[in-house]
Amino acid sequence: MRWSRYFLYTLKEEPAEAEAPSHRLLLKAGFIKQVSAGIYEILPAGWRVLRKIENVVRKEMDRSGAQELLLTVLNPAELWKETGRWETYGNELFRLKDRNGREYCLGPTHEEEITDLVRRTIHSYRQLPVILYQIQVKFRDEKRPRFGLIRGREFIMKDAYSFDTDEMSAMVSYETMKFAYDRIFRKLRLNVIMAEASVGQIGGKQSHEFIAFTDYGEAKVGYCENCGYAANAEIIPLSKPEPGEEEEEPLEKVHTPNVRTIEELANFLKVSPAKIMKAVLYIVDGKPVLVLIRGDREIDENKLEIVLGTENFRLAEDEEVKKLLGTEKGFIGIFNLPEGIRVLWDNSLYGVKNMVVALNEPDYHYVNANSGRDYEYGEFVDVAQVREGDPCPKCGNPLKVRTGLELGHIFLLGTRYSEPMKAYFADRDGSEKPIIMGCYGIGISRIMSAIVEQYHDDKGIKWPTPVAPFELEIICLNMSDQELVRVAEKLYIEAEEKGIEVIYDDREESAGFKFADADLVGFPYRIVVGKKVKEGKVEIQKRATGERWDVPIEEAVNKVKVMIEEDKK
Repeated sequence: MRWSRYFLYTLKEEPAEAEAPSHRLLLKAGFIKQVSAGIYEILPAGWRVLRKIENVVRKEMDRSGAQELLLTVLNPAELWKETGRWETYGNELFRLKDRNGREYCLGPTHEEEITDLVRRTIHSYRQLPVILYQIQVKFRDEKRPRFGLIRGREFIMKDAYSFDTDEMSAMVSYETMKFAYDRIFRKLRLNVIMAEASVGQIGGKQSHEFIAFTDYGEAKVGYCENCGYAANAEIIPLSKPEPGEEEEEPLEKVHTPNVRTIEELANFLKVSPAKIMKAVLYIVDGKPVLVLIRGDREIDENKLEIVLGTENFRLAEDEEVKKLLGTEKGFIGIFNLPEGIRVLWDNSLYGVKNMVVALNEPDYHYVNANSGRDYEYGEFVDVAQVREGDPCPKCGNPLKVRTGLELGHIFLLGTRYSEPMKAYFADRDGSEKPIIMGCYGIGISRIMSAIVEQYHDDKGIKWPTPVAPFELEIICLNMSDQELVRVAEKLYIEAEEKGIEVIYDDREESAGFKFADADLVGFPYRIVVGKKVKEGKVEIQKRATGERWDVPIEEAVNKVKVMIEEDKK
């Protein structure tokens, strides 16, 4: 491919809207272009990368025994109503009606449709087990689309579904997918950790996420270097601490004017934030819920969602705090609460002595408040964010905590969908039983961002060879020098004949311009045709390491081919 004819146009200015390195570089290097918030066009070079990612995924899925099909984008509401998810999935579900008023959704995932297909097709144990998968565009009406392809409203996903006769067979399918996912991410050269995870809106008995570490992911992972435990932070349990043994001090009401934050209060009273009871008022399905937590901890709203059993909650507005509690934010507490407010106590508060507690009176706090004497404990829950150094639930050693990007998620569904949708089969003894299911997703377009997150520098992208849009770039530094053009053309033709995916930068631009684009776009290897041609040599450069070699012209393509083949092993 000649760059002068290729639809690849880089940007010289920095995209103002991009925060994550992958978002910035994919836009700047001409791989994607934004249409609307969370919606992106994949341009030719980006499409080449995505096709290579798809092919790695497809090869490993086929190798595992899964069979590819293609389901519909438009899902009838009737199927989703059978499982109850039409009502419970939430605002992320794109809903629409046809001209006859019939309801549909744009599929964010396809458990309902694939279960419907199987119940109409499979009727006997002899037809099981089976694993079906597709690679397809999905849609989710994200509240805050961000980071480019990392959190979009339209994205490409591989979703697979297993169907088995019993729990043992289903677990074999689950473990088969685990193994396939491990191979996929290794072949894509991604550093990924497998972590236990919540079943969330998909449902089921257990799940695991495959997470690539990056500062711009939305998953927080706790992992133990001692025993190997790893889990999404939202499901890592934090139990009640041992009660404190210090003496109880006399309760005292203290004037704390204009002190609204935990940090300000701790400084004002010269106490540790761990001695302060933080109170946060939420509105849950229209009703107030007060969440109490130790002042040095933060509320994990994913954990809170699990406790509440709904995603329909938000922080109370200032006016609501005033109306419900007669106070202001910063002075919310457990004293003088009106009737009818549910109160949740985080485990971190258990047994803490001599606490600083607000009393729903502006500018005042109690000091040395103690349970049993000054207030009574209520409903204890685990809603605190996991942080570095918290104990591993398996061995007790300190956890490491990092931010990551979820690339794959697998679920052991059990009969979550087969029971309500009556997907039954006739067993060996003639009895009718529900099919045991699993589902397995991989974010294809998100993987492209993850690769850039892990493979870039201050100049641009450094594509691993197996997924690079082109393996080799040939740069002619002076298109007005006929000798250089002749050598570059010869090398270009030779590379194509040897099966190398090559792009030839034949543009009428300066050497500096071409090198900047080469670094930005990030092809793994480049052959630079310049002044050394007079000595019968060209320069080979490796983008990943910055290594350079001067080689005879006639050896250049073969040397690059050997390095490419080595990279792909």
